[in-house]
Amino acid sequence: MDIHQLRVFLSVFKNRSFTRASEELRLSQPTVSDHVRSLEDELGSVLFDRLGRTIKPTPEAEVLFIHATEIVERIAHLREAVGNMKKETAGELVIGASTIPGTYILPRVIADFRKEYPSVFFQVIVSDSREIMEKMLDHELILGIVGTKSPHKDLNADVLLDDELIIVAAPSLAHKKVVPLRSLIGFPMVLREEGSGTRKEMERCLEDAGISIDDLNVAGYFSSTDAVKQAVKAGMGISILSRFAVQEELKHQALREVKITGLEMKRRFYALTHRRRNLPFLYSIFLEYLKSSSALPPV
Repeated sequence: MDIHQLRVFLSVFKNRSFTRASEELRLSQPTVSDHVRSLEDELGSVLFDRLGRTIKPTPEAEVLFIHATEIVERIAHLREAVGNMKKETAGELVIGASTIPGTYILPRVIADFRKEYPSVFFQVIVSDSREIMEKMLDHELILGIVGTKSPHKDLNADVLLDDELIIVAAPSLAHKKVVPLRSLIGFPMVLREEGSGTRKEMERCLEDAGISIDDLNVAGYFSSTDAVKQAVKAGMGISILSRFAVQEELKHQALREVKITGLEMKRRFYALTHRRRNLPFLYSIFLEYLKSSSALPPV
């Protein structure tokens, strides 16, 4: 059993597919299958049930996944420790981020970080907040940046920065800059899907103001912020989005902000880490950089 076999196994386990694992690792599918078969022979156990074109991890694979993850991480820690002794900060950072920080905040921060540490390579996985939390609980991610606080006791949440949710409309629909709260119910609205941190925080703010999502005239749901913005620009309805997400549109007047009397929607972005996992050296450096006030943009 060697570290490369364990990495191949982890990729197959996470992807639930030999084909996707071979693509991720840039190995041929027969090579991936051979590594898994060698592990099975050495352990005397079947690790995956082959069900036609799909595979399902066996209970033995579930146990191996936990230990293999720890072994691979310990090897990464060892390499980082040696690299640190050489005064070199290098390696790969895989970060999970919800849509707003992943699309509108992290790219600039990462670009600035790499000016100081050019040997660091990034992979940013952008998904909704709920999925990022699930990946962290499943030990698929070490660091997550999301727009809603985690309800899970195993996830630590450090505040990074504040955000503001605002109502935006196409210029043709934004006849007034300020409207009363109850008028919100009459407008057709375009919203993000369930699982989105923006959607969850929007619902919380509206409920505090006495408005349920069932009261709204919802014209449609979209699974990305960019799709919501395009629908609003097309006149499908108004929406509630992060100010970070619409800065360019507001600047160039492709969208206009509509203020609601007595309604202020604030939220925060959080850095998530797992309580039961030690943060690797490279991740610690980036997180400290991320938490510094100069690294993050103002609202």
